[in-house]
Amino acid sequence: MKVHSIQIRGTKEGINATIDMEKFDSFQDMLDALVKKLSVGKSFYKGASLKIETNLNLLKEEDAEKLKDALFENIQVKDCIFEEIKKDESNEKKENKENKENKMFTGIYEGKTKFIKKTIRSGQQIKYYGNIVIVGDINHGAEVYAGGNIVVLGTIKGQVHAGVSGNKKAIISAFNLQPEILQIADIVTIAPEDGVKPSYPELAKIKDNTIVVEPYLPKKYI
Repeated sequence: MKVHSIQIRGTKEGINATIDMEKFDSFQDMLDALVKKLSVGKSFYKGASLKIETNLNLLKEEDAEKLKDALFENIQVKDCIFEEIKKDESNEKKENKENKENKMFTGIYEGKTKFIKKTIRSGQQIKYYGNIVIVGDINHGAEVYAGGNIVVLGTIKGQVHAGVSGNKKAIISAFNLQPEILQIADIVTIAPEDGVKPSYPELAKIKDNTIVVEPYLPKKYI
């Protein structure tokens, strides 16, 4: 399955998917790859509108409707907008250009960042395609989704999902880390219910395909 032939990126307007139909053996092959790629960050894409740049001359009307139905059923995408793929830029050039100009969530430090100066309360949901820094707490019942990293200058007690587009280099850090659910890319963990809570900031990251939590040491991450 040619998942890497599909590029997903965030923009100020929303979520864009660039798909070169010519690289797939069939429409179904492309659709299966698209659903698989979006499933990694399913909660992030839920309720979003997705702009799809593709070879419109190769996309039949009935296939476009089938694609919309599949994404609504499997990912809960609200709507799909189709545009002709740009002829002067290959997917590889687009990806390189995006990384060069925006350096979005390819590591720990890169990316556009949204600053939120308030506590995220129960029932609230925050989504951003870049990094999120919260000056406050994330309460029980609150949910935060980031395409990049999540840094909280307070306590995390709700659900936090970093690297939702599949970035396993993303991190989650907080003064007090007690999440209901903590997820980086497609790996999920929860905080233990008992035990003494540390009095120092902690950082969660992926190591050997599992989430590890360690003391945050500024000199180590600068």
